Amino acid sequence: MKVAVVGTRGFPNVQGGIETHCRELYPRLTAMGADVTVIRRKPYINDSNRIAEFEGVRFKDIYAPRNKYLETIVHTFFAIIYVRSLKPDILHIHAMGPSLLVPLGRLLGMKIVMTHHGADYNRDKWGFLAKKILRLGEKAGVTRSNAVIAISDAIKRDISGKYNRSDINVIHNGVNQPKHSSETSYITALGLTPGRYIVSVGRFVKEKGFDDLIDAFGPVAKLGYKLVIAGDADLPDSYSESLKRKAKETSTVLTGFIQGEQLRQLVDNAALFAMTSYHEGLPIALLEALSFGLDVVVSDIEANRLACLEEEDFYRVGDVADLARKLLEKLSMSRRRRYDLSPYDWDYISRQTLDVYNRVLNSGPKPK
Repeated sequence: MKVAVVGTRGFPNVQGGIETHCRELYPRLTAMGADVTVIRRKPYINDSNRIAEFEGVRFKDIYAPRNKYLETIVHTFFAIIYVRSLKPDILHIHAMGPSLLVPLGRLLGMKIVMTHHGADYNRDKWGFLAKKILRLGEKAGVTRSNAVIAISDAIKRDISGKYNRSDINVIHNGVNQPKHSSETSYITALGLTPGRYIVSVGRFVKEKGFDDLIDAFGPVAKLGYKLVIAGDADLPDSYSESLKRKAKETSTVLTGFIQGEQLRQLVDNAALFAMTSYHEGLPIALLEALSFGLDVVVSDIEANRLACLEEEDFYRVGDVADLARKLLEKLSMSRRRRYDLSPYDWDYISRQTLDVYNRVLNSGPKPK
């Protein structure tokens, strides 16, 4: 089976939830016998990932303008034109922005699977026109793809009702078994003490709520804890620059984008993980924190309400006072936990995805 993938910036060494999803999924599908080509965006390719193949997955790097409004649509257009020459059995498109061009792929005779990773039009970084275009992308992807995957039950409920499509597949994001680190050299270099800091992870965009977290941290800092945020902005903007200024003023530790051993050390030795998002699909960063057994404080948005969490893990999204109270409450307990993460096993997710591909290949040409 020949599969082409569009909608990710690329991997490895590219931050983002979709990027992590694709990094875990496609090498597994390759190991299951699929012939996978991932179309990457050239601005995200550097000396650390300028390779033609990764764990059996082939790459094709195609132009994308470094502009948040044009990057996705321009790159997706060129990617789909290129993909046609590969004659794939399946074109898998991720997210609603790239899905705006699902009709083009169908017109060119391709069978398309679309994965819906969340309602991007709810993100504050987009203006009115961009949000309208993203809604059109969602509609095109859900109504015109041969099969649709939603990464959460909440997304399925939303788009099933909105577009009257009953055959949507729920296939979650996943998490690997943690590789615990016995080293502390990286966190020591950051001036951190094991068990004496709170960690959060994500891109520097407004909907992650990192400014709320910094504002709520004041009372915790008086107890001798530190706050660490791992991540950065894809494109610097007024929000990311203001967040970095606020972090500097409050002695919040910013690590930049990290992964591998550095991220393992940072998460493994934290006292608590915080996720303060206003919008998520199904957050991989949260799943990874849970895999390490960290206690957590998370915003009470629907996407964060995983079955393995308890009501005491949540605070009212946007309520800085409630967040501060919850951080203090959790740190007073200082515990490690065990969570049931069986629904989020990447091998299981890969088999589910391959089943969707096979059903599409064995079905007729739909929808019209």
